[in-house]
Amino acid sequence: MRPADVAAHALGSLRGARLRAVLTLLAMAIGVAAVIVLTALGEGARRFVVGEFAALGTNLIIVLPGRAETVGTAPPLLGEIPRDLTLDDAIALARSPAIRRIAPLALGAAPVARGGLEREVMILGSTAEMLELQHLELRSGKFLPPTAPDVPSPVAVLGATVADELFGGESPLGQWIRVGERRFRVVGVLASRGRSIGFDLHDVVVVPVASAQALFNSFSLFRVGVEATSRESIPRAVRAIRETIRRRHDGEDDVTVITQDAVLSTFDTILRALTLAVGGIAAISLIVAGVLVMNVMLVSVAERTDEIGLLKALGAPPRQILALFLAEAAALALAGALVGVVVGELGARAIERAYPLLPVRPPAWAVPAAVATALGAGLLFGILPARRAARLDPLRALTHDR
Repeated sequence: MRPADVAAHALGSLRGARLRAVLTLLAMAIGVAAVIVLTALGEGARRFVVGEFAALGTNLIIVLPGRAETVGTAPPLLGEIPRDLTLDDAIALARSPAIRRIAPLALGAAPVARGGLEREVMILGSTAEMLELQHLELRSGKFLPPTAPDVPSPVAVLGATVADELFGGESPLGQWIRVGERRFRVVGVLASRGRSIGFDLHDVVVVPVASAQALFNSFSLFRVGVEATSRESIPRAVRAIRETIRRRHDGEDDVTVITQDAVLSTFDTILRALTLAVGGIAAISLIVAGVLVMNVMLVSVAERTDEIGLLKALGAPPRQILALFLAEAAALALAGALVGVVVGELGARAIERAYPLLPVRPPAWAVPAAVATALGAGLLFGILPARRAARLDPLRALTHDR
């Protein structure tokens, strides 16, 4: 028999047992769809995290006060702070030729008032370099003026929510607000962007770092953002940061330096492994579907002994009978896999539409891997009934003497 005849015979046999074929196809489709949807969720989480880190800036290094270390006590102590990270430390870091710009960050919470309206928000103290370093965008106005970091200035940039809550439809540019006990003039409004640098940028007020330190009566920094001149210069920038801090802190290496690439690589590895794990768990359902294929084919062999006996009596060799039944198993598995691909893609798109911030798309390997696993499971579990059919004696098959 030609391959076309084998395929036609397999499809005809499946049409003769529609209910069993549909149920088997449904089981295979559910398994493939589960693989696609779960791997799409894992890949979406990975892309979301990568995108968030990319939004933080390029060639970014974060300097935190305190050295992340584990000491020989129980429980371990993490991040002891022998000395604060100061604005003078941040200014000293900017002198390295491997560093393009710095953005010191002071942090606190304070009530922000305008007229009879008041709102408790996060206050970020930084410099003009924060705009470029963190890839921030403005809805209107301008960012902080490019003055020296240690020079206070009564200007403020509002998050979108703060601007809308305090000013409604009125433009806040040029208006005065009260932050704690100090007055600031609004020079800009941040664009709606969501979370970045660990804060909800909708609900913040950004002021010069020296003004924030005076507002909170604190000279320590929450952290310092550093941008290296290039990706290749990141190691040199890290060494320069450590050397500068040791020199200024009496030989103590009491800061934690985190590179964007290191954090991103860690998250990427974890989330890729998670995607593979959930895909593997979902693929177990394809084994269950394969067992169902085997059961359906065993029933089919039992019901079609007359057909098998006639084919053998007409001279069909055992390998031809084997090919016929394996073709049926492959057709069931492949049809179920294709339906599962369609359902899985639709499911992934539905989730992405419900959660637009999460790019729910399956990785490139997920669809071919799911289809190949489904087809492999169908063929693997179809071998037993196919071999049973191929080994039937034609005379006993025709006389139902088994």
